[in-house]
Amino acid sequence: MKSVPLKAFPRTLVQRGGVKKLRASGRVPATIYGRQAKPQNLEVVFDEITDLLHHSVSENVLVDLSVENDARAKRLALVQDVQHHPMDGQVLHIDLHEIAENEKVIVWVPVEATGEAAGVKNAGGTLEHVMFKLKVRALPKDLPEQIVVDVTALEIGKSIHIGEVPAPAGVEILGDKTRAVFAVTAPRAEEEIAPAAAAPAAGDVEMLKEKKEEGAEEAAPAAKGEAKGAKPDAKAAVPAADKKAEAKPEGKAEKKK
Repeated sequence: MKSVPLKAFPRTLVQRGGVKKLRASGRVPATIYGRQAKPQNLEVVFDEITDLLHHSVSENVLVDLSVENDARAKRLALVQDVQHHPMDGQVLHIDLHEIAENEKVIVWVPVEATGEAAGVKNAGGTLEHVMFKLKVRALPKDLPEQIVVDVTALEIGKSIHIGEVPAPAGVEILGDKTRAVFAVTAPRAEEEIAPAAAAPAAGDVEMLKEKKEEGAEEAAPAAKGEAKGAKPDAKAAVPAADKKAEAKPEGKAEKKK
């Protein structure tokens, strides 16, 4: 990996309020640590670090760091971690790991696929990207920005494991050699949709409605007839003697006597 120049400045504002002022002034807080010196608080120019990360394939960037008023002119460091704002993605903080040119380091490197898998092209399978980063160990100059794996020959049901990934010169790929990095899975069969309960057709609905209305109409006259027939029955229930008594006024009966 080729190193790129980066200028930094000693940082005195370390409290929360000071960090906010620092960011407002166009600087990004940073920390450098390593075996050769104690951890040191630094700050870098926001535009410079943003541009540097934007033009790199990954956030694994090797820098020739120059710190203002530092006794050492240059310090070789690896961008170890970058914190981004969760909303706008702006760089909030950077961790730098100071290393030596002859010191092997371990980093996570992005892994990408190239080519169209045979199982996808010929049988409609799906390429599964199982691992997105691989852990590697190498000298700073041999560190790759990313590892590219050719998946053209990958058939359905087959995988490329960590142990099968070709390592760049001077790089050792770490991890479980049997763990899959890429795999091609068979196309999913269309799920059979269970037939829903048979709903009545439009004509059947109309017929049912007509029958219901006819039944209601037949029931209505019958109810009226029963209501009319109730009156004669009430009259028939009255005794004949009572009817005569009702027909003769009491006054006329007394006069006849």
